[in-house]
Amino acid sequence: MKKIYILLTAVFVLSSFASINGQTIKSGEKLVFAGSYNMSGLMTQLAQVTMSTETVSTAKNSYLHLSCELSTYTKWDSFFKIRDIYESYVNPSNFKPSLYKRNIDEGGYTKKEKYVFKGNTVTSTTKRRNKPETQKTVTIGASTQDVISLFYKVRTMDFSKFKEGQTVSLMIIFDEKQVPVTLKYMGKETINAGNLGKKECFKISIGAKTDALRGKDKNLIWLTADAKKIPTLLKFNIPVGSGQLTLTSATGI
Repeated sequence: MKKIYILLTAVFVLSSFASINGQTIKSGEKLVFAGSYNMSGLMTQLAQVTMSTETVSTAKNSYLHLSCELSTYTKWDSFFKIRDIYESYVNPSNFKPSLYKRNIDEGGYTKKEKYVFKGNTVTSTTKRRNKPETQKTVTIGASTQDVISLFYKVRTMDFSKFKEGQTVSLMIIFDEKQVPVTLKYMGKETINAGNLGKKECFKISIGAKTDALRGKDKNLIWLTADAKKIPTLLKFNIPVGSGQLTLTSATGI
């Protein structure tokens, strides 16, 4: 159960170096997913994941605020309570992040992170439960982004131009480290997309140089095969088991 939070990581490690193809992620979008985990051979719903967008303006700039919240259902809280929030503030035209925040509370373990992006560096501030606050500066590549902004940027790609088996290499920063990630396009499938009904979707395999994800082509995401690229289903395989995220509701799209 302590690894359930990895389902977020699995979702967020999606992106590419491809250019924006005209699709705009709207402010006011809200996507709700049911998070399930394989328990004794049965896929059991344990949590809800909510992703939302809103416009935030300062005196100098306007940002798209990307938010993701993960909460276990109340009946599971006594077993292992999770309340996680991930946020990214990005340039709405190219999804380049300026600020990333991560606030997790998992079974009593707490951690707060803040990443400030400036040029090719990220300055991180981290506070773990019962430990002093720490700061660190990490040098990153020009295309490295946080996991939230990259998840949204992938939805701007034109997968209709991809050939089956085609791969894309990319880089994210997570836990103050750069992590190489590979996407592989695997064709199309029809998926039940919650209130959107059945949708033809692009099927994408996720590979990463990390122990968090296991198995070849076992970590997958399906995006609607249209301009909106709504994520409808994610399947993940991790060291302690397998699970999935299933879209239940998409509004404001």
